[in-house]
Amino acid sequence: MPQLLNPYAATSDVDLLSEAFARTEDERDPLSKLRAEFVIPTKGDLRNKRYGPVEQDTQGAKHVLRDDDSDESIYLCGNSLGLQPRRTREYVNRYLDTWASKGVFGHFKPLEGGHPPWLDLDDALKEQTAKIVGALPSEVVVMETLTANLHLLMSSFYRPTSERYKIIIEGKAFPSDHYAAQSQLAHHGIPSSALILITPPSDDSPCLTTEHILSVISQHNATTALVLLPGIQFYSGQFFDIELITRHCHSLGIIVGWDLAHAVGNVPVKLHDWNVDFAAWCNYKYMNGGPGVIGGLFVHDNHGKVEKAQIDGDAEHNDTRAHYRPRLSGWWGSDKSSRFRMENKFVPIPGASGFQLSNPSALDMSSVLASLDVFSLTSMEALRARSVRLTAYLEQRLLRYDSKTPPYKIISPTNPSERGAQISVLLNPGLLDYVLHYMEEQGVVVDERKPDVLRVAPAPLYNSFWDVHRFIVSFQEGCRRAIAQKGKASAQTPNAVA
Repeated sequence: MPQLLNPYAATSDVDLLSEAFARTEDERDPLSKLRAEFVIPTKGDLRNKRYGPVEQDTQGAKHVLRDDDSDESIYLCGNSLGLQPRRTREYVNRYLDTWASKGVFGHFKPLEGGHPPWLDLDDALKEQTAKIVGALPSEVVVMETLTANLHLLMSSFYRPTSERYKIIIEGKAFPSDHYAAQSQLAHHGIPSSALILITPPSDDSPCLTTEHILSVISQHNATTALVLLPGIQFYSGQFFDIELITRHCHSLGIIVGWDLAHAVGNVPVKLHDWNVDFAAWCNYKYMNGGPGVIGGLFVHDNHGKVEKAQIDGDAEHNDTRAHYRPRLSGWWGSDKSSRFRMENKFVPIPGASGFQLSNPSALDMSSVLASLDVFSLTSMEALRARSVRLTAYLEQRLLRYDSKTPPYKIISPTNPSERGAQISVLLNPGLLDYVLHYMEEQGVVVDERKPDVLRVAPAPLYNSFWDVHRFIVSFQEGCRRAIAQKGKASAQTPNAVA
């Protein structure tokens, strides 16, 4: 990937550290307006121990009011769960109203002023989803959940033979990817030793160079049936070179799939142009569809073809059968025009939709549609440009600590083109719990990975430079207090040596 320069590296401390600088950056960015599309929890909302926003808490006894309760929280956790778009409530209510007033007719009958019939709702999500992942509409489908989709895709694309049977994954891949790959091996009666892990060559950094990834794949190429990698590594935020790695795998005759859980809605990808075989993702992180909401998958057009072949016989009784890539099949993946004939003749819909199993949740799809309609207000390229600036600003603020040696180090790639909307920070041992507790009291939400890592994710759709500024103020003060607390505890520890 090209080396990008940090646009704030040469900015003076006087400017960079000021509140006014963050405010000005937000004012000059036209995409700052997208923040208004989301519900930002207040600090009082987060502290409230009762259900719902704090202003709806009529009991009062459970929440002690504080002066900053009405301030917006500093929510930098979109890599775990995205915030709720304001239109989600409206879209979900449309679904509920249709169900309440139309019952089963909601599946089939178009309604003025409403969403498409539930039977067609999956198709309504295709165009914008395709734009986000760089695909043809026929190559994507919103269905199932991430790990279920990975299993469905691997059941089709992992075709082990006596010569090629290994699966290569990234050593620090999300546990669910490990479990999925391991169970696919077990399903085929292949020993677990056939799971090859790409691990960092050095303990000093969790990041993997593209050269190292390619070398491991080359080392095992003659015996490998499938490579499954994350588009963005969840722990470090590293953005893998999907295009180059895919091309390398194909040059060796290896199928390659991508887990885009942390990449979709985060960075631009071109799955069709890069000839990716398959990919899967969730829609609740940067895609803001809600916790555990329905996921999505991509199957390249090369693998989604459905061809009819005529079987020999007399003209009156000749038989036609569909030829298509083997997969685990369900009725919602069968040809829509004959789906309700109940003929038990599976003819898959061409493309990714032919991998569907069951009637998808119209409630889930309504929620995803709300977020997709926000994405339609901009482009992934514009969001990426804003994201690079946000993370560059975050990086420079982290590097400007008020003493020469900060009690933490950045473990995400320093090249902005090699990371997504996330910077992971490794704290000195023993500081994490205190720092987290302090920040939570200040209305800061970030993600932790034990024992010592914070994952800080400024999502470009709704986070601001002002968010980053407020996070830095809270985080660095938390570090100072944690160090002081640790020093005080050490001073009070009795000398064990008599």
